[in-house]
Amino acid sequence: MKKSAADKILMILKMQGSVTLAGLAGELGISKEGARLHLLKLMEKEWVQTESKSEGVGRPVAYFTLTEKGLANFPDTHAQVTVELLQSVKKLLGDNALDLLISDRENQVYARYAKEMSKAKTIEARLTKLSEIRSQEGYMAEWKKEDEAYFLIENHCPICAAATECQGFCRSELKNFKQLIGDLYEVERVQHIVAGGQRCVYRIREQA
Repeated sequence: MKKSAADKILMILKMQGSVTLAGLAGELGISKEGARLHLLKLMEKEWVQTESKSEGVGRPVAYFTLTEKGLANFPDTHAQVTVELLQSVKKLLGDNALDLLISDRENQVYARYAKEMSKAKTIEARLTKLSEIRSQEGYMAEWKKEDEAYFLIENHCPICAAATECQGFCRSELKNFKQLIGDLYEVERVQHIVAGGQRCVYRIREQA
């Protein structure tokens, strides 16, 4: 099914966090006026908001970002059911049972990822394969390199409600990433959706 201009704009804003009118027009291959009209419709729905950023000399530049309503177009997977199940486990069986559940999931995820990444030997190959796996699971993952650091970026969290209810999921994922990337590298989460960030970002640097 062909995506509408509105769908494309929402996806661009989700993936990039914020974008200028000129940048958006370039991504869509349309005029700035055309992009502006689409943005106005999305702003009327309260899906998109604008903020001005000073970039040196001259007028501040307007950037467009998603609002909470806009982010709701990228839903959490089975959010309410998952949260209720976690609450029931904690209520009926206690915190220890919840920790065991998360630990078991962590081990299963690690084994599956490690198998799929077994042929990826370089850091770039491992990040590429990890991004592919995570994207297939709904995390909209990508990676890039800046200076001496690599960044694994997850633009969406399909288990956000569960992770908000139980931070053990996030700790588990970070632990798995550290093991999968290897001892030669330090992995640090520098942005976190659950903590209010637009995305989860992991900085990966060689150990000193």
